[in-house]
Amino acid sequence: MIESIQTVAVVGAGYMGGGIAQSLAQSGFDVVIADASAETTAAQLARILGEAEQFEQQGLFEPGSSDRVRSNLRAADSIEEAVAGVDFIEEAVIESPDVKHDVLRRVSAAARPDAIIGSNTSTIPVSVLETAVTGPERFLTVHWSNPAPFIPGVELVVGERTDRAVLPAVTDMLARAGRSSALVADVPGFVLNRLQYVLLKEAMSIVEEGVATADDVDTIVRSTFGFRLPFFGPFAIADMAGLDVYALGFQTFEEAFGSRLSPPQLLVDAVAAGRHGTKNGAGLTRDYSPDEVQAVVAYRSEAYSRMARLLAELGPAPLPPARS
Repeated sequence: MIESIQTVAVVGAGYMGGGIAQSLAQSGFDVVIADASAETTAAQLARILGEAEQFEQQGLFEPGSSDRVRSNLRAADSIEEAVAGVDFIEEAVIESPDVKHDVLRRVSAAARPDAIIGSNTSTIPVSVLETAVTGPERFLTVHWSNPAPFIPGVELVVGERTDRAVLPAVTDMLARAGRSSALVADVPGFVLNRLQYVLLKEAMSIVEEGVATADDVDTIVRSTFGFRLPFFGPFAIADMAGLDVYALGFQTFEEAFGSRLSPPQLLVDAVAAGRHGTKNGAGLTRDYSPDEVQAVVAYRSEAYSRMARLLAELGPAPLPPARS
């Protein structure tokens, strides 16, 4: 397997694929893109380069970034031309198994035998897509988030046939591009969209039940628990809130909504074992010394204060009024 990725092809140069290509080119990788036709690819390249210039002018990219993108990014006339000879290929076409199968067949037939192949699918398991790949041991999901130039997290999903020897090269590539990666199991929706879709489903149920309007739900999410999420995930937040408090809250939910909101066994077992979070130094997944609790609380206070100032500086998002 390739030990260090230097050259990349992105197949599918739309908004997501183009953002991925732009991010990698800005980070110094030699990147080539391909889309449905040579004409479409050329148009997408012009758009990507124009966006890089705009981002730099807005101060969103560091000075010199657009020149770096321009020097490291090029268009190919076909998928086969794009993938021939590169170390890593990222498929970023529409979220359709049939379309992805067709593209992945072409990619794996034209790529080097040792090239690593990734898919940017957001929900489709590796086990579904790998059937189209020659050499499935080199195939995995490398799932960026929208907008790719600015969202730092990337999900990595390996299938049963994926050789885990591909992971160091991929995680190194992402780290060099300033991205954080997390490895998850091969299940539909992975982690990101399983959580995101469940939140949206519950939010829509709240609106359907007349509990709150969509605008009020959005306000609550972004200004309360969503305010914490850039800094802490749900496990750390639960530790700080108190696991015993969460367990009691779930009991209330179970009484009102039934088993779908019953206390998770992981939480029940933790509380039964006397693990109440930072209040007693015993969290769900880690222990805290008194000094570590103090450091976390100090970081939390500074982080939330800075976030509040940033939001005040940016002002509210320029969303149009909701339809009545």
